[in-house]
Amino acid sequence: MKLCRYGPTGAEKPGLIDADGRIRDLSGHLADLTGAALSRESLATLAAIDPASLPLVDGETRYGAPVAGVGKFVAIGLNYADHAAESNLPIPEEPVVFNKWVNCIQGPNDPVTIPRDSKKTDWEVELGVVIGRTASYVEEADALSYVAGYCVVNDVSERHWQTERGPTWDKGKGFPTFGPIGPWLVTADEVGDPQDLSMWLAVNGKQVQDGSTKTMIFTVAQIVAYCSQIMTLEPGDVITTGTPPGVGLGQKPEPWYLKAGDVVTLGIEKLGEQRQDFVAWKAK
Repeated sequence: MKLCRYGPTGAEKPGLIDADGRIRDLSGHLADLTGAALSRESLATLAAIDPASLPLVDGETRYGAPVAGVGKFVAIGLNYADHAAESNLPIPEEPVVFNKWVNCIQGPNDPVTIPRDSKKTDWEVELGVVIGRTASYVEEADALSYVAGYCVVNDVSERHWQTERGPTWDKGKGFPTFGPIGPWLVTADEVGDPQDLSMWLAVNGKQVQDGSTKTMIFTVAQIVAYCSQIMTLEPGDVITTGTPPGVGLGQKPEPWYLKAGDVVTLGIEKLGEQRQDFVAWKAK
């Protein structure tokens, strides 16, 4: 099942993607796709609805982030060995955990604002994991049962703030608009094995990332179990799980960063695609 939120920013409605790729309105069945709507019981109720019985959403419409009211936006760094190598950093012995601020979350195709005086704005295609039930001290063998579904995330990053302004990565990760999520949340049963998904990203039509979740250092199950030891994961929380090689800082012969006017497209097998126009910061 593919679930989405659609409509103007701040006024999104819940939707379901039918077999023909069309949006069906779910607002007659639930107010919004919050964490409460992602329980096993709620998802089973939604799955039992005949999509043809739902109103069809006509015409072009904006996708919002597929989950509303995200409490935590947790990120995992250096989770692909070849990305660690291009970053000139050792392969981690434990997951590298940091935060993206929840108010950087936006729709998958909304413009991304390059921060004021940015020196090194970069891209990262990543598999997002959406939690469906409260997880605390979860065992790895049970961890995937706490996952409601998966989505595409662009972990947009400002490397100067991330690595050159002190040791705290969070500073370069949560600028406004730095969290495009979606277009859909695809439920775990439809995705199947999260460790067998191809992923890609292109800048101005040039493909720069081409990877697979097969090459993760820490699997989704390991990540969920690990995070649940150091925080209580709650329904609707999002974990973004690291990026394969090909980011701007790793480009040869020299790093290559984003500027106003650049267009980034990205996607993950079974989970859909995103497109972002990168725009210059303007004072409000």
